Amino acid sequence: MSFLLRDAEKIVCAIIFLGMTLLGFANVFVRYATHMSLASTEELLTNGFLLLTVFGAAIAAQRGEHLAVTLVHDLLPRVLQKAVFIVSVLLSVGLLAMSAWFSWQALANLYGNGMRSYALGIPAWYYQAAVPFGFALIIIRYLQHALDTLAGRAHDEVPDV
Repeated sequence: MSFLLRDAEKIVCAIIFLGMTLLGFANVFVRYATHMSLASTEELLTNGFLLLTVFGAAIAAQRGEHLAVTLVHDLLPRVLQKAVFIVSVLLSVGLLAMSAWFSWQALANLYGNGMRSYALGIPAWYYQAAVPFGFALIIIRYLQHALDTLAGRAHDEVPDV
C-alpha cells in the first residue's frame, strides 16, 4: 500500500500514457485503413496531455527536478541560502495553491454551465476534474522534497532511474 501512496502519480502517468499511445495507434491505423480519422481522438489526446503535464509535474516536484535559476542562491553564504530556499518554497507553494484554487473554480464553472465537449459531447468538466487534485498533489510532493532538502536527506543530483 505504501507503494501506491509513494508512487501514485507515476501509476497515473503510466496508465494515461499507455491509453494515449493505444488511442493514437488506433487513430493512425483507422486513418490508413479507411482514409477517415477518429475525430474524438484529438479531444482525448489533448486532455490526456493536460493530465500528463500536471501529474508529471508532481513526479518532478517529488524528485526536486523542477527548473530553477540558482545563480543568486549559489553566490550567497550558507545561512542565506537556506533563507532564500525557504522563501522560494513558500512562493512556489503559494503559486501552486492559487493554481489549484483557480482550476477548482474552472471545474465548478464547467460543471455549472453544462458545457459539453466538441467531439464526444460528454460534459467538459470530466476532463478538468483531476487538475485541482493534481495541483494539490504537486504541493504535497514539493513540500516533501523541501522538507527532505532542509533535513539533508535529498540528493542534489538527478537519480539514475
